[in-house]
Amino acid sequence: MRQLLLLPTLLLPLLVTAGESPDLEKIMAGEHRSEANRARDQYRHPAQTLKFFGIKPNMTVIEISPGGGWYTDILGPYLKDHGQYVAASYDVEVPDQPAYRYRQHKALLERFAASPDLYDAEVVRFSPPDSVDLGPAGSADMVVTFRNTHGWAGSDLTGQVMAAFFEVLKPGGVLGLVQHRAPEGADPKAGNGYVPEAYVIEMAEAAGFKLDASSQINANPKDTRDHPEGVWTLPPSLELGDTDREKYLAIGESDRMTLRFVKPPEQ
Repeated sequence: MRQLLLLPTLLLPLLVTAGESPDLEKIMAGEHRSEANRARDQYRHPAQTLKFFGIKPNMTVIEISPGGGWYTDILGPYLKDHGQYVAASYDVEVPDQPAYRYRQHKALLERFAASPDLYDAEVVRFSPPDSVDLGPAGSADMVVTFRNTHGWAGSDLTGQVMAAFFEVLKPGGVLGLVQHRAPEGADPKAGNGYVPEAYVIEMAEAAGFKLDASSQINANPKDTRDHPEGVWTLPPSLELGDTDREKYLAIGESDRMTLRFVKPPEQ
């Protein structure tokens, strides 16, 4: 069951005025976003990515595993007045998960409660394989997931989560996916954060999706994809610390696929 956060409705200062459609670029420039998060825009291209997915302000959009809330700070305000932002956060009732999951879930709820002028969010439970409750079947216009697929691939969960995405979407609904991209033929379970694009497409299509379009918005030809600590060698993680730091900063964030899948309309 969705856990609905009942927050008071306030105007969205500086970002959206009464009767005005929300603007992604204006939200991206909002003071509610930290400097560190805004610095990632040059690599993640959020406005272009979301427009490629076909997002509209009146949609119900589920974000899978929001983590530290990087996209939450854009999606929440964008959908607040006309649509619905749904955060598929970790299910803290599931025991023995990595400690960061419990911390991130708590921080996300605190973020929503502290800023009702920015967020009017629902929270659903997403800790596969034990807990996957994205809401009623056919209730969402769009599911978006950013840089999560490698974790599912490594644990043989991709089929389960793709099926859950397919079920919760309305006919004609969109799955928007961004993922670190491995060279074709690479092992999707390599554990380095990179996954082959063909694997993602195969798993999505096995669940019933149709690939509608792909984009190079988040491609990075500087990324050789063969780093000592995998994708986490690159920013923002920089797992090697000061070792070759300038080299990895010059590369930037990882090379990424950007894919739009559609749940076929009912015949």
